[in-house]
Order: sequence, then structure tokens, then C-alpha cells
Amino acid sequence: MSHVGVPRGTVRKRRSLALLTAGVLTIPALAGCSSDSEETSRGVPQDIAPAARDRVADGSTVNWAVDAMPTTLNAFQADADSATTKITGALLPTLFPMDAAGQPKLNPDYLESAKIIEREPKQVVLYKLNQQAVWSDGREIGAPDFVAQWRALSGKDSAFWTARNAGYERIEKIERGADDLQVRVTFAKPYADWRSLFSPLYPKEITGKPDTFNDGARTTLKNTAGPFQLKSVSKAKGTVTLTRNPRWWGDKAKLDTLVFRAVAPKDRTKALADGTVHITDVDATTADRIALALRDGSNGQPLTHGPGADLTPAAALRSWALAHGSDEEQAEIAQAAREKNRKAVAAYGAEQKALRGYAVRKSLEPAYTQLALNGESGPLADDRVRRAVARALDRQELAETVLKPLGLPAKPLGSHLALAGQPGYKDGSGALGDQNTKEAQALLADAGWTQGGAAERPKDTKAGSEAEKKADKDEADEKKDAEGKADTEDKEGTEKTEAEEKKTDKDADKDADKDADKDEEKADRAAVGSDDSAASRAEGLYIVGQDDKPGAAPVQAPDASTATHVLAPSRAAAAQSLALLRQASAVSEDGTTAEAASKATTQDKATAQDKQPGGAAGAYAPLGTAAPAPASVKGPLGKDGKTLTLRFVLPSGPGSQSLRGVGERIAAMLEKIGIGTEITKVPDESYFKDHIASGDYDLALYSWPATAYPATDGRPIYAKPEPATDGSLLVEQNYTRVGTDHIDQLFDQAVAELDEKAARELMKQADARIWAAAGSIPLFQRPQLVAVDKKLANVGAFGFAAPRYQDIGFTDRQAAGSPADRKK
Repeated sequence: MSHVGVPRGTVRKRRSLALLTAGVLTIPALAGCSSDSEETSRGVPQDIAPAARDRVADGSTVNWAVDAMPTTLNAFQADADSATTKITGALLPTLFPMDAAGQPKLNPDYLESAKIIEREPKQVVLYKLNQQAVWSDGREIGAPDFVAQWRALSGKDSAFWTARNAGYERIEKIERGADDLQVRVTFAKPYADWRSLFSPLYPKEITGKPDTFNDGARTTLKNTAGPFQLKSVSKAKGTVTLTRNPRWWGDKAKLDTLVFRAVAPKDRTKALADGTVHITDVDATTADRIALALRDGSNGQPLTHGPGADLTPAAALRSWALAHGSDEEQAEIAQAAREKNRKAVAAYGAEQKALRGYAVRKSLEPAYTQLALNGESGPLADDRVRRAVARALDRQELAETVLKPLGLPAKPLGSHLALAGQPGYKDGSGALGDQNTKEAQALLADAGWTQGGAAERPKDTKAGSEAEKKADKDEADEKKDAEGKADTEDKEGTEKTEAEEKKTDKDADKDADKDADKDEEKADRAAVGSDDSAASRAEGLYIVGQDDKPGAAPVQAPDASTATHVLAPSRAAAAQSLALLRQASAVSEDGTTAEAASKATTQDKATAQDKQPGGAAGAYAPLGTAAPAPASVKGPLGKDGKTLTLRFVLPSGPGSQSLRGVGERIAAMLEKIGIGTEITKVPDESYFKDHIASGDYDLALYSWPATAYPATDGRPIYAKPEPATDGSLLVEQNYTRVGTDHIDQLFDQAVAELDEKAARELMKQADARIWAAAGSIPLFQRPQLVAVDKKLANVGAFGFAAPRYQDIGFTDRQAAGSPADRKK
């Protein structure tokens, strides 16, 4: 399957690098971050057609499709990608590969044991190596290889061009143990994710010098230590060819040759039909074609799909009549069209017949898709608007849209730092709550976005503080005029907050009806004005929520009997505010947040709001805030003469249909609460680099892969951006530009916590804070669809687990090499 929407190089084995191909990320009610036992979650099992080794034939060649030729075979460089990971996984030692449950598991092919033997005064890990483990040149794997890799990746020598040093910078020294098979690693600072280190492990001949590290491992690996060794790299053919490693000490590889072949996603259906690949990720369209091929092969009936399948008998008769008619020119055209259609039908039928030799193996990919909200500037810089976006989303519907048609479990993801089935997973999404239109509208109203806010653009608008001062002066003048006209008996109990929209009476109950009537008239005028403004801006640009679609009902003003014009602190809004504060208290160690929450309930609410620019956390709506319009009222919200419209960037490539479909559903959900979306579709190749990484978006969809080491891998994704000397932001991999000091502190504590249970609790607290920050909304785990030759075993949709390349092979000796050897 095409990985559009995944930052490049984000294969989590590589600790905190970004996977690019066209797809970063946000306190459940208290239970979500409590110290209770982990939530019982069950991941989707892998689908690899498992078979015992004695049932797998020796010999043959398998062709495995990758998106493109790897630009480097050094997994620690910035341009390493998923092809790099696949290839190095068959060639180099991985000490702790992930198992089917997403946990790191000791690899006995390389290690007899590895454990912490000392915690005080410093952490010491002792590796005992498999005594048979050797490099392909015959040299034993040992401490010199560990030392060389540590020095290359520690970050102390800038001559080594490395993309990351997470964990290696914490090492103080590496020594030989009691014998050559023991490696003793002493850490200067405790490191909980020590199992992530030295995977893959390169020989000292590569990591020992900058030149060989920077350039020597880009196109070749002369010394390896896996079940396969590198035979050749052909850019012309687009292939990387591996053969059995004769010095491999573990289970002998079943295949003679393993070829990784570059095949673009759009060409994979044809590659399968032509027999040039045995294994390839596919999209839902290709998976459907294979399913139809298997169905049609068993029923013996003519094809009811493909070219010409929708041709009616009447149309066929007319075509025949034209082709054999007296008008020679028309006949020639009709005959050419019929011949073209005949060839297309024949080619499609041949492809379908060839596709019967494959099966689609399904699971959930160890990666998830999320909606990213760029909080650097614009409306989304306000956390209330970000939370409103979150409350507008029906994540269950979005998950079902993608996963249900594929026959996969459709459940929204509830964590940023673990996937269902992994240890430590717990659904923390309850902090923001489920989809709720009224609560989303209350949040937007609290942030000042109202139905009439876009009706009239202020005159002589100036940027910056001058405009703010002018607005403050205008508001004060209007308030003064209004107070002069008000009845003297009502003066003490009436506060005029926004003369253009609302008048709120806090104490004078007797005059409430009269004030409401006046406000109703203003609301009616504002609604009409907003509609006119939206229509005038829709010219030449499709903006969801602002376009006047044919047949669309005109915007109606609220009915006087049902409209709510004044919103004192709403119970639901205040409850959400307090829930978030309690949640923060639950995950706080110093108790300061709980104290703040207690004070907030006893102080005057207007004063508390003044003390917190942007509003209190949650959906608290202060006195005088305009009530959200009823659900029946359509049209974009606005503020200060501007409509609430967000730029939604989506990839445009043929492999991104699913992502675009999700984006369009999200846009429709946001339209219901008055948020317009300007959808921009850009080429897949520029989607991440030119838009996500550069911050040129408001909303975007992309994916992050799973990790067994969230404390290490999650921190750069959620780290609080820091200002650079040139005024820009240093965001690491936090492309939403949303973060807090507290989140950073929790990651720092977890990465140094050697008690695994305590470290997981810290990660749950961090996840809760990320949800509260609302920088991104996890939606669902990505589907994993892999087309595989039906006779191949131990390969397919691996889920979390790393492949065991030595076990892959054909279950039928006569089938070895088919079908992919039919054509070359």
C-alpha cells in the first residue's frame, strides 16, 4: 500500500526519524490517566500464512516490491526510508525486534542475554553475545562494533552525518566484559529504552570512520551478519538482490535469492498480473480486484466488471449498427472504438486470470492516521478552537469509512503513544469527549466566533496593537452611549459587553424579556449579513461551509421561540472546564493544578477569565458570550469581520483516495459547527516537505508509526517548539507546533525511569497532556493490505512484528519461482 501521509524515514526502528510518502499528533475523564492497571486491549493478529519450516521448500527466488530504490543502506541517515529498513532487516543484527504484541523481544540469534546488572551509582547493561555470531568476513561480533557505533551516533563528533543520537548520548563508556562475548555498557544518565540501541548493528568497518559511515554504506554493505548477504544493487533494473549468507549460524534461509524490486504503487496491479513480483503492499482498489478475480475463477461466469461491463444490449446493438452501416466515416470510427474496447476487455480478463494466483493478507499496520492542527498561528492558535474541532469529529464514523469495507475492526485509536494490543495502551480520548455539536459550538462562542461575527468588516482595520487599541476604544464609546440611553433603574444591574451583538443582564430579572427581544433583532440582522458576506467570498474558490451549493437551503435566522441569546457560564461548558482541571490534577505530582482548580470555583468567573488570556481550559463560556447558533442554522462563523475558515491540505496522488475521502468527511463535520474549510490538494511528493514540515497548513492528515519506545520516539514529536535566534521555531518533529513544558518533563522523567511499570504510567500522563493540548487527533490505525503469491508462507501482513526472512518460502516445491518467474 502506498504510504502517502507518513513522514519520510519514520520507521520506528530508527528512533525518531521521520517515514515520508504523502499521511504529528493530543485527559480521559480521570480514569484515563490514573494509576489503574492497563486497559485490556486486543490488537488485530498478523496474517502471514504461518507454516512450520519443514513444510517450506528449500530454494527459489522471491521478488518483493518496494516504493523506490533506497537512497542509502545506512539506517541512521536522514534519507533512509522503508526500503532501507526492509533490506537491512535481512542483512544486519537487530538485537530486540518487535514481536506480534509490539514489544521488544530478545533475538537469540545474536544474544544469549541482555539485562541491567547495576542501577546505582550508574546504570550498567551487560550483553552476552551468541558465541556463533560472526560477520560475513568471519570476524566475531563483539565490543569493538558496539564502541564504534556508539562513537558515530553519540553526537560528539560532527564529522559523522547522522540523523539522530537518541540514547547513545547517554552512554558513558563501553567495555569488554569477562570475555570477548560480553559487552558492558555504562550509562552517564539512566536510560529506560536501552533495548532500542544497537539495532541495526553495523560492523566497525562502517561506523569506525566518518568517510565509511557517511558514504561507504549508502550503496553497498560488504560485511553483514544476517540470514542473507548483499549480492548486487542495480539502479538500472531497480533491484536490490540478496542471496543466502553461507556463514549464517541460525536457521538456514529457505530462499536462495530475495529480490527487492522498485515498483510504483500505481503499477503494482500490472506487476502482479505480469508476474514480476510475489509480494507487494496494495491499496483497496487492487485488493478488490484480487477478490473479484478469486470469485470469478470459482463461478465460471463471464466477467461483470471491468471495461465494457456497463455496456447495455441497446448500446451494443447501436455500436454494431454503426460499425456495419453505410456511412463509411461513422463505420470506421465505430469499428476503431469496438476494437479498442475488445483489446481492453481481453487485457483486463487476462489480468484478472493472473490475479487468481494471489491472496490479500490483511492486518492493521503498526502506524496510525491522525488529524494535525497547526497551532502556530491563526484560529488554531487558540486551544478552544482546536478543542472545538476535536468535538466536531465523529471518529467512529471516520474509522468505519476506512476499515469496515476491508473487513477490519473499525475502532478509533485512543492514544498517541501506544496502539491497541501494546503494553501500556489505554484510551485517553475521553478528556476531550465524544462528538458533540453543542459543546463544540460553545467552545467556538467562548473563543469569540459567532454567527454574526463575519457580517461587517471593521473600517480602517490596522494590524497589530493599533487595531486592538482602536477596537477597545470603539467598544468603550459604544458602551458609554448605551449606558447613557439605558433606564436609570437598570443601570446598576446591566453590563454592556458587546454593543453590536449581545446585552447581558446579570442582576435585573424583571427586564430580561425586554433585553432578549432587542438582542433577537440584532441576531436576525447578523445572520442575514453573515450569509451575504459568505456568498460574496465564494466566487472562484471552493470553501466548505461557505459555498452556496445549488439546492442548498438559505440560511434562516433563529426562531424567536427557541433561540438562546445570552449564555451565562453554561453547565456543560463549566463542567468540561472543571473536568480538564481535575484531570490535570490527577496527573500532576505537585498538586498546584488542583489548587488552581479549587480557587477557580470560588472566584468571580469574569475575573478568572481575565487572568487566563484565551479562556480557561475546556469549554468554559464566560458571562456575555454569545450562545452557539442552533444546529438548524447554517453558515460560517466569524469574528472581527473574518469568517472562520481553515486551510485543509490533502495529497492528490492516485494512492491517496482513502486519505482524501477522510478529509472530505472531516470538512463536512466541521461545516456543521460553522467552520469552513478551504481544501487544497497538492502532489504527493511535495505534501510533507513543502506543507507539513514547513507549517503551510491549518489542517492535515498524516501518519506516525508505532514504537516500542514511546519515551524516546515520542518526545521529538510532541516537544514544545523553541524559538530560534532568527525568530523561527525549532519544532523537531512536532509539526503541529503545539506543546507544553509539562509534556516535555514527563517524557524526560519516563526515559530515565528504569521501572517499566512506572515508566508506562508516566507515558499515560504524557498522553493525557497531549490530548489536552489538542494539537492532533488520532483517528484510526492504518490498514495493512499485502498481496502475496498464494503458495508463499510466513509472509504477508506482519502487523507489529518484524519479518523472519529465513522462514519465508513456498509450501509447494514445484511452485517455487511461480508466478513471478513467468515474465522478467
